Amino acid sequence: MANHKKSKRHPKQRASWRGHLTFGLVSFPVQAINALNRQESDIHFHQLHATCHRRIHYQKVCPVHGQVSNDEIVSGYEYRKGQYVEIDPEELEALRTEKERALTIDAFVAEDEIDPVYFDGRMYYLVPDGAAGEEPYRVIADAMDREQCWGVGQVVFSGKNQIVAVRPLDGVLHMAMLNYEQELRRPADVLAAHKLPRPESKKIHLAQTLIRNWYSDHFDFSAYEDRYRDQLQELIDAKIHGREIVAPEEEEEPQVLNLMDALKKSLSRERPHRAARHHRKRRSA
Repeated sequence: MANHKKSKRHPKQRASWRGHLTFGLVSFPVQAINALNRQESDIHFHQLHATCHRRIHYQKVCPVHGQVSNDEIVSGYEYRKGQYVEIDPEELEALRTEKERALTIDAFVAEDEIDPVYFDGRMYYLVPDGAAGEEPYRVIADAMDREQCWGVGQVVFSGKNQIVAVRPLDGVLHMAMLNYEQELRRPADVLAAHKLPRPESKKIHLAQTLIRNWYSDHFDFSAYEDRYRDQLQELIDAKIHGREIVAPEEEEEPQVLNLMDALKKSLSRERPHRAARHHRKRRSA
């Protein structure tokens, strides 16, 4: 398991979803907490009026009554041009069945059974929602960890039926949203317009050697940092304090080599320091 940097203490996170995790006759209450914390890493810009440098505001305006507050706004469906039917959040909630309020696991699969192409990028931590869920949560998380398996199931999330993968991670259940098969483009469709030449075997073997030399059994993701964010913060600080902004030195343009030369020279170069220096045993070609 990769070593994670010590994180800052944050206030209690708001749940993005609440319901029951179920499979078979097992059911216990959980809540989903967003696993991503973009606020800690993103630098946001505001739009300003170029003349007076005041911030541009976006206001919610009714054509009859002018600006309105959020508590005066309701949801409506346009069933005919200019005519709407109002829908209350309570009415939408009443439509959900008990099954739709649950994260239902349909099967448990091996860790490497789900191809990364299915992950859509949204990730959450599942945590017990109250004392009643604590014991079954711990039992299931530990059992999944010992079996080294992931659960695959469905949940109604943000008004849409979602496929999810649930896995144990450092004693916590981690939920990742998955794409539907129908939502994915097939590799063959993407490459349909490109006729790729058949490569020479010696080039493939050379590429295999390069890959083996750079292979890591234990890869440390914490070694990656958002250097662009640091540079952006330096630029902002410099402008605030009226300092001169110094552009970074230009890196040398990479030389254009033919593939065989590029592979051979890459073998003699040192691999990136971010990767741990553990190699797997060489497999037969």
